[in-house]
Amino acid sequence: MNATSLNSQPNADAHGHTRASRAKAIAAITLGNGLEFFDFTVYSFFATTIGTLFFPVHGALNQLLLAVGSFGVGFIVRPLGGVLIGAFADRAGRKAAMTLTLWLMALGSAMIAFAPTYAQIGLAAPALIVLARLVQGFAVGGEVGASTTMLLEYADDRTRGFYGSWQFVSQGLNVVAGALLGVALSSTLSPEALQSWGWRVPFVIGMLVVPVGVYIRRHLDETLEHAEDVDMAAPVTEAARPLREIFSKHRAALVAGVVTTIGGTAANYIVLFYMSTYAIKILGLPMSVGMSAALVAALVTAACSPFAGILSDRFGRKRVFGYSRVLLVAVIYPAFMMIHAMPTVPTVLAVVAVLGALVAFTAVPNIVMLPELFPQSIRVTGMSIVYCVGVSIFGGFAQFFATWLIKLLDNPLAPAWYLIGCGLVSLLALPLIREPAGRPLD
Repeated sequence: MNATSLNSQPNADAHGHTRASRAKAIAAITLGNGLEFFDFTVYSFFATTIGTLFFPVHGALNQLLLAVGSFGVGFIVRPLGGVLIGAFADRAGRKAAMTLTLWLMALGSAMIAFAPTYAQIGLAAPALIVLARLVQGFAVGGEVGASTTMLLEYADDRTRGFYGSWQFVSQGLNVVAGALLGVALSSTLSPEALQSWGWRVPFVIGMLVVPVGVYIRRHLDETLEHAEDVDMAAPVTEAARPLREIFSKHRAALVAGVVTTIGGTAANYIVLFYMSTYAIKILGLPMSVGMSAALVAALVTAACSPFAGILSDRFGRKRVFGYSRVLLVAVIYPAFMMIHAMPTVPTVLAVVAVLGALVAFTAVPNIVMLPELFPQSIRVTGMSIVYCVGVSIFGGFAQFFATWLIKLLDNPLAPAWYLIGCGLVSLLALPLIREPAGRPLD
């Protein structure tokens, strides 16, 4: 089909995408991305059980440290996955890269689902868990850049914030799915059954990402204008070209993007994932309450994300980003004080709901800005590097840092200081970024 016939379709944009095709793309990319993040993040909800079975060290807090530390291990290889899979996406196309990440994510889930425990095979058990997390981290490192870029490339100059917000909606929805499953399992199974086999159920379900994800993404239109046939046997060589361009011509965007990502990713992983563990281990609440807290935070975040994207389209990414992040920094310490002083179910759920809304309004314009910093030929690679570096250190190990600070300072409010520090640092780079809202993407 030629350009004239494409652009003659009703409601078609400059790329020939009709309103209906763009709506289908949002649904396909969001569902597929959510399935992958379900696999990756459900590990967090069962960190206490996994810690007991695979890291039998002395003390419950030490077990938790090792469990959340292994969660963070998956983030170490995110930048590598972002570079290699990002370069593949910038050559072979976004669809090919997202299909590859689906298969890798399913492999990691299978390794965890069927892993023998420490009691069965000794030190090989935690080693297998760590290896599985590395595979999953590598996959997600490439998925985020490819899927976010594809969402923005389906949008026009006035709707990129709204389209890009669905990346964060998909992350929120996967937390909802994981938390609902966690609540169901912890409520219906005995503690013995949950520890024996129940915790494996989410990872078995997560293996379904391959047939479902491949099917729903099969009919997407490729948004890369000049996709090539790339030899997957030499991904490192293929990654060299975009890397040279990024580090020679886009160093300022690279640094600014990483710094702005620090605050949002720290808040995201503390509020959406760590608060459930905090409620169980620090506040002494039942596991079902911890899962419910994660469910409420994720529901609020997913519901608020499209509105955050629309606001960033109307008033600018930087303005929405800046105001919401300052507000989050201001309320995070009082929020932790409140739930520690009144560790009741209504208080915990109300606090995480407020924090979840603030996370949406600060993280959505941030993640939308990242691919807007780079031209199409290196967009996935650039966005992946920026996002993965920031997330790998300050997001993936946020739970470890929070738990370590509690132990070091003997202060249950210590996680709030971590979020405050990350939030303030992330604001420093905002003046270095030109407002991208409303400007042509290419």
